[in-house]
Amino acid sequence: MAERSSTDPAVFTIAANHAFADSLAAGLIERFGGDPLALAGGRILLPNNRAVRAMTDAFVRQSGAGLLLPRLIPIGDPEIEERIGGALDLADEGEPVAPAIDPTERLFTLAAILGREGIGSAEALRLAADLARALDALRIEDISPARLAGAVDETSDLAMHWEKSLAKLELITRAWPQILAQRGRIDLTERRNLLLRRTAARWQSKPPTGFTVAAGITTAAPAVAELLAAVARMAGGEVVVPGLWLDDVMPKAEWDWLGPREDGHGEPNHPQFQAKMLLDRMGVNRDGVRNWPGVAGASSPPQRALAVANAMAAPRFSDKWETLAPAGRRLEGVRLAEFPDVAAEAQGISLVLRQALETPGRTAALITPDRGLATRVSALLERWGIEADDSAGEPLSHTPAATLILAIAGAAAEDLAPVALLSLLKHPLVGGESDARLKWLDHVRALDKNLRGPRPAAGLAGLDRYFAEQDRAKRVGRDWAVVRPLAAALDGLLAVPVPLATLAQSLADLAGQLASERAWRGSAGRMVADMLAAWQAESAARDLIVTANDALPLLRSLFGSQALRPPYGKHPRIFIWGLLEARLQRADLVILGGLNEGTWPGQSTPDPWLPPKVRATLGMPTLESRVGLSAQDFASALGAPDVIVTRARREGRSPTVASRFWLRLKAIDPDIAVDRGLADLARVLDAPDAVRPADRPEPCPPAAVRPTKISVTAVDRLRADPYSFYAEKILLLRAWDPLDADATAAWKGTAVHDVLDAWFRQDGCAAGTLAPRIDAMLADEALHPLVRALWRPRLAEAIGSVEGTVEADRALGREPARSEIPGEAIIAGVTLNGKADRVDSLGDRGVAIIDYKTGQAPSKPVIAAGYALQLGLLGLIARQGGFGLACSRPKSFEYWSLAKDKGQFGYRRDAGAESGQADFLDWTQALFERAAGDWLTGTRGFKAKLNPGRSIHGNYDQLMRLDEWYANAD
Repeated sequence: MAERSSTDPAVFTIAANHAFADSLAAGLIERFGGDPLALAGGRILLPNNRAVRAMTDAFVRQSGAGLLLPRLIPIGDPEIEERIGGALDLADEGEPVAPAIDPTERLFTLAAILGREGIGSAEALRLAADLARALDALRIEDISPARLAGAVDETSDLAMHWEKSLAKLELITRAWPQILAQRGRIDLTERRNLLLRRTAARWQSKPPTGFTVAAGITTAAPAVAELLAAVARMAGGEVVVPGLWLDDVMPKAEWDWLGPREDGHGEPNHPQFQAKMLLDRMGVNRDGVRNWPGVAGASSPPQRALAVANAMAAPRFSDKWETLAPAGRRLEGVRLAEFPDVAAEAQGISLVLRQALETPGRTAALITPDRGLATRVSALLERWGIEADDSAGEPLSHTPAATLILAIAGAAAEDLAPVALLSLLKHPLVGGESDARLKWLDHVRALDKNLRGPRPAAGLAGLDRYFAEQDRAKRVGRDWAVVRPLAAALDGLLAVPVPLATLAQSLADLAGQLASERAWRGSAGRMVADMLAAWQAESAARDLIVTANDALPLLRSLFGSQALRPPYGKHPRIFIWGLLEARLQRADLVILGGLNEGTWPGQSTPDPWLPPKVRATLGMPTLESRVGLSAQDFASALGAPDVIVTRARREGRSPTVASRFWLRLKAIDPDIAVDRGLADLARVLDAPDAVRPADRPEPCPPAAVRPTKISVTAVDRLRADPYSFYAEKILLLRAWDPLDADATAAWKGTAVHDVLDAWFRQDGCAAGTLAPRIDAMLADEALHPLVRALWRPRLAEAIGSVEGTVEADRALGREPARSEIPGEAIIAGVTLNGKADRVDSLGDRGVAIIDYKTGQAPSKPVIAAGYALQLGLLGLIARQGGFGLACSRPKSFEYWSLAKDKGQFGYRRDAGAESGQADFLDWTQALFERAAGDWLTGTRGFKAKLNPGRSIHGNYDQLMRLDEWYANAD
């Protein structure tokens, strides 16, 4: 190549409607392909390692045969914290450049410093990550921390919380260089700047042999701009800027308006703002930029680039939309597709990607910043056996190896609470493999069943007491004995705060104990093992103290910040790219997904350390610059030959707002193609040919399987909702309580019944003895403190009413006689059984049967309608001698409730009197005999919701498919 003057920089661009990597490779092969050594003797500076991979693939595609590649050198993109390429690392000839501090070491050191302020380690780690980014931002822009104080003085109207943050930041920025000096390290960004500047200075005085091309670099960091300026002016050097809008696309007035302007403002949210800054810092006028000589790969129509530029015009120039000629606003080859929700959007995108494979050699890519959408699409593609090449990978925290560590930490942090403990015990890596795993799960499921309900006391001791209870010991004693050694290993792991290094050692040991070598298999297992080992070896991790409350969020943050990249071997023509991964890459069909505000562009997260006013004063990129980067990625992606832009109108239950980019496309081209059929295809793909709602179920089992024994508490359900009775008593389907359940009404009732029974048996219902028993019940460790606080005043008043009523009855000759007595009787060929909470002797008049209620007693209309038969049925058992001869003359049938009535807690109500029947027992028997004759000894079907107003239980509503038929039920 001919020598050039230093005043004649060689700067080129490849328009966004051309494939950047392919065009660059084609141009270089055309120029140097005749001499393989000439091509191999050059070098290409690229922004990051992903760009290196893209260029390698492009050379393979364009060569059509073997060739010797030039050196592909990443200069280290500050956005993704990549290290500089090894070739430029040699720039420290002469005085050596200190090595960069490891990012993990820096993060832990900063977190330890912040932890001294009294905040938790998880919050300290989050703030440390933001602080590290703030320090990098200052370094990238060559802003000395000493300038911070001056910037603060210039912005004296800051809020108090900003002043505190800046004061702390000033202290850290003064202390941080000393910490680095003690360790013989420097920041990664500072080292990058030093190496880039040394390279620029060396190349200015002594250019390297062969050609040098700096390609695809868009960051305008000063050190990067200096290197590119040197490359553009040295012999054999060229700079290729991607997607620069030249004068034929963006007039000079608009270009100049991007800034910096005389008023000090600019348009940082414009897609060309970064390119303008880069050229300005390189000292290059846009008029001197030429198109790259060579085009390859799939291209889109040239007029689309003009339409995109017009669509993304700065607000000052958007009035030109009214006068644009059709050629300046036509987005040919771009389609919009709107979907009702995110699930339909993912389904539609997967259909388009699948359809692209029908054309031989056609490539297709989804570009989206929405990782949730990308994950959905990837999963939907698997239905056709397509494993998309998702270059963004998945968070390490989602992998089995990491979730095992998180489960261990969660179980320890929550003192072996049932949900956390069972999550660990059921983890797919725990319990062995094959038959051993199945046997292990049998033990765990047995414990799961018996841990339902309120949480046991904390720790191993609490579980030991819980499972030592007589009935549980018989049922699951052997299962607990199998699991207990692992629970014992977890007990007390986070009882006291521990350094992160110590916690990492314990987690690694426990993971090995629980899952042996399975914990470290595969790339995810190796990555987790390496991270745990690094934490153990990291001296800064010994200063980061972790408490039980911080352990889980801290580990989630550390694992979630790492991505597990997919290995090679995914589908060669279907790709899923994030915005960073999509740069410099191109596919025949590109789908831009998730075009909603807050997703694309993303919602700007404020910097907790540097307020916007200080950023502006220091001349740093503002939060709006992130919008500009998103706009740049969006405009570049629109250069693909075939483009579909998608959005969902709803996400979850919330409506979404269309992205400003989506609205600009519709504004610039009102006739833009809209693909309405795609949403229809997504909707009907899994839709059945015909939808026939289920009929109201009315199973009619044979007499042999119908129960001939029934509890007094089940009769009301049988009469109101026969299907629910059928599901529970014949199908034997019973709803389990949730784990870690709140104290339910049933649990409360059982606890109070036990107290009242002990009050009778041990205290003889003596006055003043009930309150201590209630206090002992409320002291149960399993009871939630909030429930305890709410119950105590209510029960205190209610038990006073109970004791007062008993004493008043005694004065009239009534005496408690029996408590919690079971009995049964045969009526209408069916065995009726039940338990009377208490039976009082009325002297010569017979007995009173009492049913305790912690909630409201059945109302008078319910009793009169015959849907509160429990007391009457207990009376029938008593009349037949089922509770003994002493209780065979029932005269009174009473509810004793602890609930509130007429302004006070605790009342008594007589069901016999409120039934409105002259003979309460005969009336009850007639209703029971009719029900028994219909469903137990007869042949009537068990109809669902026979009396919906009296069917208060919903455990079987899904089983009976209630929503399908209820609206049309007769």
